[in-house]
Amino acid sequence: MTNKRAVLVAALMTLALTAAHAFDIQAHRGGRGLWPENTLQAFDQAITLGVTTLELDIALTADDVAVVSHDMALNPDHTRDATGAWLQAPGPLIRSLTLAQLQAYDVGRLQPGSKYAEQFATQVPTDGERIPTLAAVFALVKERRAHAVRFNIETKLDPTRPGDSASPETMVRVLLAEIAKAGMADRVTVQSFDWRSLALVGQQAPAMPRAYLTTARTLKDSRWTAGLKAADFGSTPQLVKAAAGVTPAPVVWSPAGNTVTAAAVKEAQALGFQVIPWTLNTRAEMANLIGLGVDGLISDFPDLLRAEVRMRGLPMPLPAGPVN
Repeated sequence: MTNKRAVLVAALMTLALTAAHAFDIQAHRGGRGLWPENTLQAFDQAITLGVTTLELDIALTADDVAVVSHDMALNPDHTRDATGAWLQAPGPLIRSLTLAQLQAYDVGRLQPGSKYAEQFATQVPTDGERIPTLAAVFALVKERRAHAVRFNIETKLDPTRPGDSASPETMVRVLLAEIAKAGMADRVTVQSFDWRSLALVGQQAPAMPRAYLTTARTLKDSRWTAGLKAADFGSTPQLVKAAAGVTPAPVVWSPAGNTVTAAAVKEAQALGFQVIPWTLNTRAEMANLIGLGVDGLISDFPDLLRAEVRMRGLPMPLPAGPVN
């Protein structure tokens, strides 16, 4: 082996090792503090910035197309109709609209004067953005040649409002088919507050990582935890362990950031889980949780998260830069 080739191989091995052990910087909804949430513009900019993972949500249209949306009904805080008028109340359920009907709505900026707009005053609008299909997001990442970028895809379901979305069975079937069609099975984690969908993923795609989302509210209602009662277990990590069962796939526990303790992080990691809390948006919050030893964070401000990770000297993804 020539010296130049040896140096190249060593460099590639170092990059691979760094990527494998990088702190997981997840752009929540593509980074909604910076760009319109869950849009192709946001995902494109997040790739350019440099993130490990694109965090996003999916719903199904009336014609069973997986689209990227956090809300089950059109959100007036960032939705205009075909005439350019702002919705004044929650719009139709995504499940009630065909993809063609859904594409009439513009989700490229926040409604002026709304509390949402005040919360994310730094978001840069991009008029003309539509709710994208999951297939379009996969295609964008391929086009950008962002081969190391992962996806953390949330099944947007609510077991207390079953009529507002597709069933868990239908959603998981469509989601897994879309992932397989795009050849992304080795780059996807499926996450959910509704653990029924995670159980289905475990049955149908046992090698796919699953992330168990929790809040104090969902842990009090076994409809969210696939019938398991939190009170029957000594801790939330033990509850997650019971839900995940014996699995060949990586398991992630994703608690609300304000519920995380050092003891819980250590317990979950001792069980073999990664701990990736959500949604941390200030440097102080990020610093606190990184100090507790979490494996990654989900943030609306991936730029701030990158700065905090860099300051601590942790391995992290490189900016992708624009396509030449």
